[in-house]
Amino acid sequence: MRRVAVIGCGGAGKSSLARDVGRALDLPVVHLDERYWQPGWRRLDPAAWWALQKRLVRSDTWVIDGNYLSTLELRLSAADTVVFLDLPSWRCVWRATWRVLRGRGRASTAPACPEQLDRRHLRFLRYIWRFPQTMRPRVLERLAEHEESTTILRLTTPSQVRRFQAELSR
Repeated sequence: MRRVAVIGCGGAGKSSLARDVGRALDLPVVHLDERYWQPGWRRLDPAAWWALQKRLVRSDTWVIDGNYLSTLELRLSAADTVVFLDLPSWRCVWRATWRVLRGRGRASTAPACPEQLDRRHLRFLRYIWRFPQTMRPRVLERLAEHEESTTILRLTTPSQVRRFQAELSR
């Protein structure tokens, strides 16, 4: 594992797992949310976003976490391993809400982007809740296109995630 893409629904634990993978394998970690979201929750320009990710995946080693379906193909084509955190929606909603409550307005997803229980967060929770119907089929379709050339790990329970983390530690 030298180029690892960690994908999954918001609140699934992508960033935490990416940090663990990077630490265990001594690989640099990139959190796409930190690169995409500009201060005040402004989005990075689409052309700049594409160029940034093309540059990131050219590196010899990396762990990149983030979904971003519009640029997923860039990461899937370059990765030797993909970890898809495919956890239940209710668990992801709970984790995303807990992250905001625990953070109390501090930026946790991206610098200068404080997370709070507001209308934007409620839209995010709706996205998370609908992920299995709206996004999972598209993600699985894209993963199927890479299953012959890429190791794909689909983790569907917290215990599978813990086992994966334990294997990395060995």
